[in-house]
Amino acid sequence: MLKARLDLHRLPRHVAIIMDGNGRWAQRRGLPRTYGHRAGVESLREVVRACAELGIGYLTVYAFSTENWKRPRDEVDILMNLLVEYLHREIDELCANDIRIHPIGRLQELPVSAREALEAACLRTRNNHRLVLNLALNYGGRTELVDAVRTIAQKVARGVLSPGDIDESTIDGHLYTAGQPDPDLLIRPAGDYRVSNFLLWQLSYTEFWMTTVMWPDFRRVHLLQALVDYQRRERRFGGLVRGDRSCSGTGS
Repeated sequence: MLKARLDLHRLPRHVAIIMDGNGRWAQRRGLPRTYGHRAGVESLREVVRACAELGIGYLTVYAFSTENWKRPRDEVDILMNLLVEYLHREIDELCANDIRIHPIGRLQELPVSAREALEAACLRTRNNHRLVLNLALNYGGRTELVDAVRTIAQKVARGVLSPGDIDESTIDGHLYTAGQPDPDLLIRPAGDYRVSNFLLWQLSYTEFWMTTVMWPDFRRVHLLQALVDYQRRERRFGGLVRGDRSCSGTGS
């Protein structure tokens, strides 16, 4: 049993997931792409439950990127409707499991219905502490950095911040994920090997786990497989493993 192989004291604090493969999953079955998005909601539900049960503190899921607006209008509308539906249907269980909703991205550009559903979910779950569920919506890693730099520049212009005082912690503190640990583990289904403009700053030393399983087929067992594999790895953060002096270079 996979769970029995886990050291519950060495779980990642923060897991990030690129929920990829919905459209391809549907097309391989001769279905419209939107069927894949709906099927993917069940995968999200199961993974959120599993992370809460295991005691993982933060889960960030890539739900809608800044580039996804290029998709057909009807597909975008369905994705936004699914978001509203998910929040309405899951809010009671999220609260029962002590899960807090935290949306990240340029949220002001989302449709009114989506913004209202997010605001209601954030208000309802604001005192929950077991798991923070970051929903990346209208999110892009580059736009996140642009927004952070703009805010820092405004503070410099007002004399609130000196340019010489800007360091990595300054940037960390102005990201959408400010106050949270960086992801320890990134999971990408559907067989692609790229970060797709996701958490570009935060992924500096994140461990990657890729699978050919499409997101709508992704279940608890796949999460456990990723966690078991993660615990086999030796994370050096640019340094050396104890007792190993033969390494060189800047590898992690």
